[in-house]
This record gives sequence, C-alpha cells and structure tokens, in this order.
Amino acid sequence: MPRQGAIVAVLAFTGLASSFMFTLVVPIQAELPELLGASREDTAWVVTVTLLAAAIFTPIAGRLGDMYGKRRIVLLLLALLVVGSVIAALSTSLLGVIIGRAFQGVVTGVVPLGIAILRDVLHTRRVNSAIALISATLGVGGALGLPISALVTQYADWHILFWLAAGLGVLCFGLVLWIVPVSVLRSPGSFDFVGALGLAAGLSGILLAVSRGNEWGWAAPPTLALGLGGVAVLLVWGWYELRIREPLLDLRVAARRPVLLTNLASIGMGFALFASNVVFPQILELPAETGAGFGLSLFAASLIVAPAGLVMMVLSPVSGRLSRVVGPRVLLIMGALSLVAAYAFVLIAGSEVWHIFVSNLLIGVGIGFGFAAMPMLIMQSVPQSETGASNGLNALFRSLGTSTAAAVMGAVLASSSTVQDGVQIPTAAGFHLTYLLAGGGAVLALVLALFIPSHHAPEERRPSLPE
Repeated sequence: MPRQGAIVAVLAFTGLASSFMFTLVVPIQAELPELLGASREDTAWVVTVTLLAAAIFTPIAGRLGDMYGKRRIVLLLLALLVVGSVIAALSTSLLGVIIGRAFQGVVTGVVPLGIAILRDVLHTRRVNSAIALISATLGVGGALGLPISALVTQYADWHILFWLAAGLGVLCFGLVLWIVPVSVLRSPGSFDFVGALGLAAGLSGILLAVSRGNEWGWAAPPTLALGLGGVAVLLVWGWYELRIREPLLDLRVAARRPVLLTNLASIGMGFALFASNVVFPQILELPAETGAGFGLSLFAASLIVAPAGLVMMVLSPVSGRLSRVVGPRVLLIMGALSLVAAYAFVLIAGSEVWHIFVSNLLIGVGIGFGFAAMPMLIMQSVPQSETGASNGLNALFRSLGTSTAAAVMGAVLASSSTVQDGVQIPTAAGFHLTYLLAGGGAVLALVLALFIPSHHAPEERRPSLPE
C-alpha cells in the first residue's frame, strides 16, 4: 500500500479541486449575460445548477461508494468533472455551459468519500488530523481558487477556466488511480433507485424555490409549487425509506441525536460560510462613491478573501490534535463561536478593508474547526459500512446551508438596493442586514452544538464484502 501521507495528500488535493468548482465562474458572473447572449435571470443557472447537482448527488455518491467501492466512485465523479468541463469549454451557448456546470457540481461527492476512505485505510492515531484536512478543503478550494480564476479571466479567454478545470480533473483521476488503494469494505445489497429519484425530486423542488424565489417572487405560484411540492416529496420519500430493507439512506441512523444535531448544525455553518463568499467580494468591489463599498478590483478583493482558505488549511492538523484532547463536540463549539465573533466584529467595525480581512480570517478559523469536527461526530455514531452515505448526507446539509445563503443574501441585497446612474447598488444597511442573518446562522450552529451528546453509543458493525 502507498504511504499513508501520500493517500491523504492526494485526497486533499482532489477535495481542493472539487471545491474550486464553486468559485470557478465568480469572476465572469457579471459578464455572463453578454458572453452567452442570455438574460441575467437565465445565466444565474450557471451557478445554481452546480449547487443543485452537488446537493442531490453527494449523498447518492456516498451510498454508491459504500456498496461498490469508494475509490471506484471517486474515479467516476472525477471522470464526470472532466466531461463536464470539456462540454463547458467547447460551448458558446448557455445550455452547454449549464450542462457542463451540472457535471462539475457532481464532483463535490469526492470529499465525503475521501473522508470515508481515510477511516478505512489510516491508522487510528492519524485519522482525525487527516479528516480535518480533507473536510477543510470544502472551504479552502473556493477561497484559494478565487484569485486564480480572477487572473485567468483578466488575461485570457473565459473558456480557459473550464480547460483548467478539465486539467485538474485529469490530474486528480491519475493520482487517485495511482495512489489511493482499492476499497475493500463494502455494504451488501442493491441500490435504491426509487429512493434516489425521490431524493433528487424533493431536493430539486426545494432548492429551486430557494434559489429562484427572489426572482420569481416568494409568494408566486411557481415558487410555492416547487417549495411545497419538494417538501411533500421528501416526506413521502422518508416514509418509503423507513419501510424498505435496503434504503438509500438509513434514516434511523440519521435520526440518532448526535447525527441529527450535527447535520442541522451543518446548515448553519454552511450558511455562515457562503454568506461571506457572496457578500464580502461585493462590498470590497463596489465603488467607494456609493457609500457602501471599498472600490477594490476583483483580484485585489480575492486577495482579501483568499487568506481564510490558508487559515483553514493551516488549522487542519491543529484541529485533529485538538479533537483528540477536547473531543469533536468542543471543536464544533469553538468553530461556531469563531463564526459568531466574525460577524459581530464586522457589524461593530466594518468601515475599513482590514475589518473585512479580520472578519474573514475569523470565518476561516470557524470553518476550519467546524468542518473538521462534523465528520468526526458523524463517524462516532454510524457503522463503518455506512460512513460514505452518512458523510454524504452531512455534505447535503452543508449544501442546503450554502444554497440558502446564496438565495437569501442575494434577495436582501437586491431588496435594499438604490439606483445610481441607472445601476442597482446595494446599500450599507443591506450589507449590515446580511451580517446579522449570517451571524444568526452561526448562532444556530452554536446552540445545536451545545446539545450534541458528549458520548455516543458503541458502533453497530455490519458485514462487509471483499473487492
């Protein structure tokens, strides 16, 4: 077997590449209507479809990994990333880019699968630190990738972004095939196709309603139909999953108090993280003459945001050691407290660029600790044969938080905008309200973390199948 450090490094790099997909098109988002000859409402799907695909397919990929081998599914997801990136790179129309971006969103599933692989192959003393590193990549890749995307779009054609993504996918595929060992722990049974379709339909309805509600109107018939319809489908899906022998997700395991509270806290954590990704670049780039912004270029703004990713990466080994000393529950509480402090600071003192910088660093600390703690809490409470599906479900809850943040922050800033020279400009009051809402998400995560039990029941063990 390859050295364990090499396995961790490859899986971490793969996680970075997957999370980079979320900020890949941020530098060209404002220009997409002109580049693709479509309306701003339609080009918003270039971002929305990636979040939607990530939320739907991450738990499905986790279950497939438990059944058919985690490395095999990681390779499949990376292949889909390459295919999607090439489709987008060759496209000059909106439809092609949206299809490509959907395939790029699917690759998010490599992070929970990578965490499950680490549990299978690493020595116990190394697991926590390695998991902290892999989990942190969900925030690191986006933060560090933003200045790279800004540079590429400043000096080259926008299609290069997708060729860069394809190259990353090919590199990751080769490294995983070469370094990561074949999965030997399997969960027997058949795949629940009905459950997968039900989960996809229900989540699609809810996430589409959340992401498009500001455009359509929150009380508009399409928004209500999709949102309420999605909830109804998920209720029926849950009833179905509890009554079949081999469900897509074992909801009885997911309902265990530590797992349930951790997953709910993940929504608050994801909301607080993505709120900063949406709001901070905007306030940094808005012209100072508006009274709300600082007038930085996209690249300069990305350099203010990117250090948070470095903080997450540096803290990952510290998180692993801390979890052995104080436990992952305390680590999650520390992360939530840091997020609360970040938004409290920017609310009190948000008048200078360095205030945004400090707040974003605190967010990096909070996500570094919080994202490291969550998979540890999950894996303390689920059978080893279900780590892929359970971590995939946790990633789904994080995606619900990020998707909701994107919609809510956009709605708040749009509703508080004023018109200057024919252009809608968010106001300082609107930015303050986004800080309050993001801080509320952090407080929610903190309260839920306080109620997570300190000790967990012994793990259930299930038979596994050899390769």
